[in-house]
Amino acid sequence: MCALNEVKGMSLFMNMDFSEVGIVIYRGLISLVALFLVTKMLGKKQVSQLSLFDYVIGISIGNFAAEMTVNIDTNEVNGIVAVLVFGFVAYIVSIITMKSITLRKFFMGKPTLIIEDGKLLMEGLKKVKFDINDLLEECRGKGYFDISQIAYAVMEVNGQLSILPKSEYANPTLKDLNIKGEKPTLCANVIIDGNIMNNILENMNKDEKWLMHELKIKGIDLSNVLLATLDENEKLMIYEKNVNVRKYDILE
Repeated sequence: MCALNEVKGMSLFMNMDFSEVGIVIYRGLISLVALFLVTKMLGKKQVSQLSLFDYVIGISIGNFAAEMTVNIDTNEVNGIVAVLVFGFVAYIVSIITMKSITLRKFFMGKPTLIIEDGKLLMEGLKKVKFDINDLLEECRGKGYFDISQIAYAVMEVNGQLSILPKSEYANPTLKDLNIKGEKPTLCANVIIDGNIMNNILENMNKDEKWLMHELKIKGIDLSNVLLATLDENEKLMIYEKNVNVRKYDILE
């Protein structure tokens, strides 16, 4: 049986039209470049916060790119034009929706209240096409297994459910506990996968010699470091392979 499958595989390979395969590869690369350029034009919102309109545009562009790649009987120029036209329309819509609240509501929609003051709103559930099981699943995904703990729940235009818990179930903040916290700072990745980021070190007013000295006195081998970060408060966080994170204060 295995020998028969091998024979069939070899026969299929020998009968393959390599010129056609080359055309598919060529078209695939063209469509990939076109998709990349359109995505860059639309910005990160197209990827991270898809509205209904964005979703339709994305599906259509992907379909055009796939058709242009595998259907060699079609003119690839037509596929590229279709991708660019849809991308340009999406770009124009993104511009006008930033300037007009009315058009923003029309194209992108608006948030829908699902729970108000602890009460389930059936009208809101019907509007977003949710039944009670869908709502419970979304709430569990947000960490709320008891919806009586929820004061407000809003379905955002990108399909995400935002939840505001009742005050008695909200996590306390440092202000609530009268605790003064440290000023938050951004962390710079100074080592990634055992590679030292010299340009980032320079921006932090450090150099490779300093970093290697810090690793040496702490007994850490550079090759074992998956990630090391340094913040503005001079705190060095080192993540080693199969080792718990180590935190060092290097102000001294």
